[in-house]
Amino acid sequence: MQTTVETIVIKIGSSIITTPEGLNETIINRLARDISALCHSGHQAIIVSSGAVAAGRGKLGIEGPIRDINIKQAAAAAGQSSLVWAYERAFGAYNKKVAQVLLTRDVFSDRRRYLNARNTLKTLLDFHIIPIINENDTVSIDELKFGDNDRLAALVAALLCADRLVILSDVDGLYDADPCLNKSAKLISTVREITPDIERAACGSSSTCGTGGMSSKLTAAKMATAEGVAVNIVNGSADGILTKLFDGGALGTRFIAEQKTHGARKGWIAIGVRSKGRLFLDDGAARAIITGGKSLLPSGIRSINGVFDRGDAVYCVSEGGKRIAKGLVNYGNSELSKIIGHKTSQIEGILGYKYSDEVIHRDNMTLL
Repeated sequence: MQTTVETIVIKIGSSIITTPEGLNETIINRLARDISALCHSGHQAIIVSSGAVAAGRGKLGIEGPIRDINIKQAAAAAGQSSLVWAYERAFGAYNKKVAQVLLTRDVFSDRRRYLNARNTLKTLLDFHIIPIINENDTVSIDELKFGDNDRLAALVAALLCADRLVILSDVDGLYDADPCLNKSAKLISTVREITPDIERAACGSSSTCGTGGMSSKLTAAKMATAEGVAVNIVNGSADGILTKLFDGGALGTRFIAEQKTHGARKGWIAIGVRSKGRLFLDDGAARAIITGGKSLLPSGIRSINGVFDRGDAVYCVSEGGKRIAKGLVNYGNSELSKIIGHKTSQIEGILGYKYSDEVIHRDNMTLL
């Protein structure tokens, strides 16, 4: 196993560790063996695991996909204990301890809760305990959901400034065509930049248990690599896949991490906090932001979209329709609708008060 010590987030999908009857403890035991070996060699491992709903489905006596949100949340509650207990037993065989961590999307949107989550996870790692993270499906509503655990894993990787995100899929990696439909599809071994062609190559997974296909894994890779985290997508069903990967094996698809150009706070703005709206800029304002490193003033905004309050995140969109930046606004949408297109000297006269000359200060903005 290679000697470079890394902090690794390992995303384990439902299709890997569940069967129609429930949890596949044989696979869970294999993964515990390999992850324990990584930890014993000095790596820090964090697991983002799906499977609670699939595990709970059997307890509720339900067959097939669950579409009713109340039943799904009940299945998650019933299955989460089984999921964590399976990991507890599996890792206990290798003298490793685990901790359950359930998260909702708003943890990443609120800066204080974001930092608290990071401190808790880092403390668990300091105690050599492996966090087992899952979305808190039992209480999550549409506004608070991640969409799938691929995105959650990318957010956790960025939160912890991890070195690597390993996504265990039910396919070997990213192909240049859908391998389920095209037998001549070729595996893409290395991706240095996620281009539109690469995005078009993403195909749906054949999984019947999971919610995230290859498209969501590509989105997760895009999020993580933008924050300086390398990503591997490999087939988690293969025995010993993690050991082979960290022994230097050329397996699956490897995504090269980008060079980070911003600090932790701007990284949080970029992928942690959820956007509540869009500001459409004129060409002059867009150029000032992209090439001049300037703040956004009301005079450069042509129109707005969305409902947001002061302190919320919004996208800045060029006249060509491209998202060029994301930042925290100093004015809510009702205030902003009155001052767009005006000079900063006119803000107080229009509103009767002024929080700031800038709609978004450069310190609270990150380029996309």
